[in-house]
Amino acid sequence: MIVGKATGGLQYAVRKSGRAVGYCTLSIRCGTRDEGERHGGLAHFTEHTLFKGTEYKSARVINGFLDKLGGELNAFTTKEEIVLHATVLKEDLGKAVSLLLELATCPSFPEEEIEVERGVVIDEIQSYKDAPADDVYDKFEEALFGGHPLGRSILGTAASVRKITTEELHDFVKERFTPGNMALSIVADIDERKMEQGVLSLSEKVFGSGFAPTAERKLVTISEYVPFNRRIEKRNHEVNAVLGSLAPSLYGGEKRFATILLANILGGPASNSVLNDLLRERNGWVYGVEASYTQYSESGILAISLGCDRSNLEKCLKETFKAIGRLQDTPLSERKLKAAKKQLLGQLAISSDNGETQCLSMGKSLLSFGTVFSDGENVAAIENVSAEQLRSIACEILAPERMSSLIYL
Repeated sequence: MIVGKATGGLQYAVRKSGRAVGYCTLSIRCGTRDEGERHGGLAHFTEHTLFKGTEYKSARVINGFLDKLGGELNAFTTKEEIVLHATVLKEDLGKAVSLLLELATCPSFPEEEIEVERGVVIDEIQSYKDAPADDVYDKFEEALFGGHPLGRSILGTAASVRKITTEELHDFVKERFTPGNMALSIVADIDERKMEQGVLSLSEKVFGSGFAPTAERKLVTISEYVPFNRRIEKRNHEVNAVLGSLAPSLYGGEKRFATILLANILGGPASNSVLNDLLRERNGWVYGVEASYTQYSESGILAISLGCDRSNLEKCLKETFKAIGRLQDTPLSERKLKAAKKQLLGQLAISSDNGETQCLSMGKSLLSFGTVFSDGENVAAIENVSAEQLRSIACEILAPERMSSLIYL
């Protein structure tokens, strides 16, 4: 793998793989948290409308540009990034990378196309009314962060999206979509030096020979955390609950890796995770339960999400807190800790064997840390987590007095 910085400050990472398919990702340090006082949902709406035309291509041309090659083009928005990514045959990789940079550097935002897409985004917002499991988590996160920028809704509201103007879109892109805020990652069966030369040549063509100023992200201290416990009557067939607390940030060091392991032990994707085994496999009280650890610049969230019949809610909550208590009271035995680490490392290895996942991860790492950590470095960090560190982080994050909950009844 080669990691470097191109013209204008664009960071890049290229990695050779043994696949006929090539993957490329353009990650931009520009998410919901960067909207400032502008209308809510602006970052997400920007991501949608980037595909509606550039100075050189119409929406119709963009939509079919990679499709006719058998490729795929997509994008998503988070609280901290907008990510454009494409999958193509390796011989078409140059076309895909050029398209991603074109979309990000010279969108035209044609008025008629913007209005069409506005309806699509508003429909997406309304669809959340039929997805309570997604909505309850978003509302939990908003409540947890309160007035902090990380508390902003990614989608915004139908009312706020209706107010977004073309001028706002242009200003937002001009301010945030600078090469110093971008990371380009590529995974393909092509010589790494050849890929690097292609990136450097294309970067100079797009950004010129000078370094553009970078819009710095202002980190905001999270005010004193005040736990909450709220129940909202929704009259849905299924009860949806989220409980959790603030957790270490993306830059939390050893605590971060201990939290990753804790979340996987507690409610990872495997059926033998503590809560899956207890609530679903043994008792059949839930269809699904998971513990997720979301990492941001200033903080993180460790959350447990579950859906169950109303009659099973109190039993689920009681047993969940008991399971947490056991992790807090007694360190895992050496045998159980070793097994938990092996399981997590196996899951990560299988996930990273997917070229698209690998490419997306490289872009995220570049934006966050300015480098891409090797598999060996990540393995070592997880292997270094001790049983006492695991118990300690469970006590710190999931202490009863720190826990919050939001339940849709």
